[in-house]
Amino acid sequence: MTSHPPAVPRIDVATGEGPAQVRAHVPDPTVGRSGTLLLGHGAGGQRDAADVLALTDVGDLGWTVVLVDQPWRVAGRNVATRPASLDRAWTDVLTTLASPDWQDAHGLPLPGPWVVGGRSAGARVACRTSVVDGHPRSGVGGVLCLAFPLHPPGRPDRSRADELALPVGAGLPTLVVQGSTDPFGSPDEVSAAVRGDLLTLCAVPAAHSPSRDLRAVRAHVTEFLATLAPAVREDHP
Repeated sequence: MTSHPPAVPRIDVATGEGPAQVRAHVPDPTVGRSGTLLLGHGAGGQRDAADVLALTDVGDLGWTVVLVDQPWRVAGRNVATRPASLDRAWTDVLTTLASPDWQDAHGLPLPGPWVVGGRSAGARVACRTSVVDGHPRSGVGGVLCLAFPLHPPGRPDRSRADELALPVGAGLPTLVVQGSTDPFGSPDEVSAAVRGDLLTLCAVPAAHSPSRDLRAVRAHVTEFLATLAPAVREDHP
């Protein structure tokens, strides 16, 4: 795996829940433009999870990677806001970033297809907001879930399978990369809870913390992205 790109500037994005921030990792222009991957973080801590940061390397394949910090995190709070607030802020960020005027003002083209995703709580947000009135959100071509929290630990009765089923049912290719011993839902539990030809489930050696095998995480994600952007230059490694 290549080393992570250097730190990139944070750009404030106004939302109805307060200012969010985005950081864009832009691929080398010689690679071409394959699409845009937008990733949200989990519900705890102020650091980016290692598996999220590992995906900034997909710029090698022409993908622009945008890391989104929710308003509660930007404000320095330690506890995430409720799901409805997270969804509103995320939707506001997507709407702003989709504007050609915003992209021109920041010199930041965000080509399609867009793949929305995130880690844990961020994966839930991506699933819930990827569908509007039963149809894929405009411009969204896929969903990526890192460590989808199917249920609270020890509480399989409180399943969130309906959230994961939303993009699958709406026709969006959806990848779940799940730790083999995740207490929030093992790969077998996820597989039993949500079915569909558009759902790809990959197990990696981990619990709900960042994977011990980041190469495997990146490999699964790049394989998934390649199916959504077949125009990636075949002569580029």
